[in-house]
Amino acid sequence: MPMRVLIVDDEPPARERLRRMLTEIETIEIAGEAEDGVQAVEMIENLAPDLVLLDVQMPGLDGFGVLEALQDPPPVVFVTAYDRYAIRAFEVNALDYLLKPFSRERLERAVHRARDALAEERDFAARLGPLLESLVAQGRYLTRLAVRDGDHIRVVDVDEVDWMGVEGEQVIVHVGDRAYRIRRTLSELEARLDPTSFFRAHRSAVVNLDRVKEVIPWFKGSHKLRLTTGAEVDLSRAQARALRKILRW
Repeated sequence: MPMRVLIVDDEPPARERLRRMLTEIETIEIAGEAEDGVQAVEMIENLAPDLVLLDVQMPGLDGFGVLEALQDPPPVVFVTAYDRYAIRAFEVNALDYLLKPFSRERLERAVHRARDALAEERDFAARLGPLLESLVAQGRYLTRLAVRDGDHIRVVDVDEVDWMGVEGEQVIVHVGDRAYRIRRTLSELEARLDPTSFFRAHRSAVVNLDRVKEVIPWFKGSHKLRLTTGAEVDLSRAQARALRKILRW
């Protein structure tokens, strides 16, 4: 049974080179090609490829953003021309990585490694977790979010986000007068956001500190945060003490 591979790279020559090299490897079927991160997320969800050859550096949504936008990431081989600081993490946590320029033989080894791993039915979502944690440890915070806008995916700059809150069983990202769904828990997002800019107001909300306009006393010693958009977010008593140290109010 052929292995279905999705190619993700923003450069047409790179996609063409990968396509040509893959056709020389037996039992490989090219499931499709994506030219940016947003298209990659949509194609992965729709096509369910066995393996993704994923470029790291792409405009808009990069390779890491693609992984974070997926609830259940498939097996991934990273493709990178630089990002040397991340290669050590790839070696430990990723299925494999290809450093451009690479040979057909090197690509074939990566594909065979992926095939062996698939046969063992490894949990790739769990395997990628340590990689993302290692990036946090290196000070790499999210700069963009892939959010759901109806049936489409939209890329939002983190600086544009006013606040994020839990509604029912979903996390909603509020940007101005728009609200978008995101397939991440609030705790996962909080761990990937710069703590000097984003603050956990209570267990169901994270706010952008740059958007806080007023701290309003509320019922029985509690408070609310009024944002520059006019939205009001509850502030728990415990978090009020933490916020006092940050805003010195």
